[in-house]
Amino acid sequence: MLRRLVALLCVLLLSLSVVSPAHADGRRERPRPVVFVHGFSGSAGQFETQARRLASNGYPARYIEAHEYDSTFTVNTVEQVFASLDDRIARLLDETRAAKVDLLAHSLGTSLMQSYLRSSPERAATVEHYVNLDGATSESLPGGVPTLAVWGEGSTERRVEGATNVYFSGQAHTQVVTSPETFAKVYEFLNGQAPRTTRIEPQRHISLSGRAVLFPSNVGAAGARLEIYRVNPLTGKRLGRRPLATYQLTGDGAWGPFKASGHAHYEFAVVWNEESVHHLYFQPFLRTDRVVRLLTSRPGEGLSGLVETGDHHSAFSISRQKEWWGDQGRDGDSLRINGREILNAANAPRTKRAIGMFAYDAGVDRVTDLGEPIPAFFSTPFITGMDLYVPAGRRPTSIVARPRGGQGRIDALVVPSWPSSEHRISVQLNDHPN
Repeated sequence: MLRRLVALLCVLLLSLSVVSPAHADGRRERPRPVVFVHGFSGSAGQFETQARRLASNGYPARYIEAHEYDSTFTVNTVEQVFASLDDRIARLLDETRAAKVDLLAHSLGTSLMQSYLRSSPERAATVEHYVNLDGATSESLPGGVPTLAVWGEGSTERRVEGATNVYFSGQAHTQVVTSPETFAKVYEFLNGQAPRTTRIEPQRHISLSGRAVLFPSNVGAAGARLEIYRVNPLTGKRLGRRPLATYQLTGDGAWGPFKASGHAHYEFAVVWNEESVHHLYFQPFLRTDRVVRLLTSRPGEGLSGLVETGDHHSAFSISRQKEWWGDQGRDGDSLRINGREILNAANAPRTKRAIGMFAYDAGVDRVTDLGEPIPAFFSTPFITGMDLYVPAGRRPTSIVARPRGGQGRIDALVVPSWPSSEHRISVQLNDHPN
């Protein structure tokens, strides 16, 4: 018994030593708050995996936030983005009693954050570390803040002068944000030591919260109703007629917290009206997640408004925070819907950097044609589209991905085949190994 108690104490002490960075005199402190700023057409979704990895290494989930904005700048100005970031940082510092935050940005967000840090010494003074993820180069440290620059595929001549520059030439533009290799570098840069794990450590009982937002503006989906159902993982059918939780969406589209199970499957139904419901499905969340993003649009608007609908076929948007490669052979990805491979060199070339795809019966002719992508979607950054006929009805739809570099791992979801005349279906698959 004594040996077991000693062993348990050693494990506890070890975990505490990993979780909290140490001062030279041996004192421990909690991590600093972390703020992530996305790129063009992005959202907090690009940081969701890393947020859970940070929490797996001892970060309180409430210390981790994303700063979202309309990257087309039709809703907000750069000055407004900066001012709201000032408010966010001030609030976080007040709530956590930290002296500074750590700031991370991706793609377009790096240009914004370099400008933000250079805009005033007062702003730079609130940031302890800055991480520049596959974005803008610089001839000096932004605002003089210590910087880590992580670069994906492309020229290794790109750099931030004075920063620690790391290159992952085999990783794509979004993949480099979400990968375990990037996480290890970022964690060590922020905390002065390697992380205990780069996996997402599961929890049995979790809390989920986030925002339902219009894509790509990140404006809240005000006026809709969110219903959350637990579903059967083998069929996607709801386990019960009544939702486990209902939220009337207002303002910024915030919802939650929702008490959940880490290994359960859930449906998030954004109900615009009784004739327009957007069903969103995720793989199990594994642990508490405060930055869940439900990307939607008002009926008939946005990219979804271009989808041809009907009573007899289902329409899907399928996404992953890691690019789909359909032209790399064994070094690429596989994605099968009802057993049929839908990725190819035409609709998902590596150079397209597609992380989202729309699949529906183009022409409403009950014929699948994967020879060419649908132009309206393929011309949109990070998006592709394909003509895929999936009959609506009682038979569920299986979606199975075999990701590159996954050593044969499979990511899969089964969802109901809702008719596209009144229902939209979004599926988000994992970008991480567990």
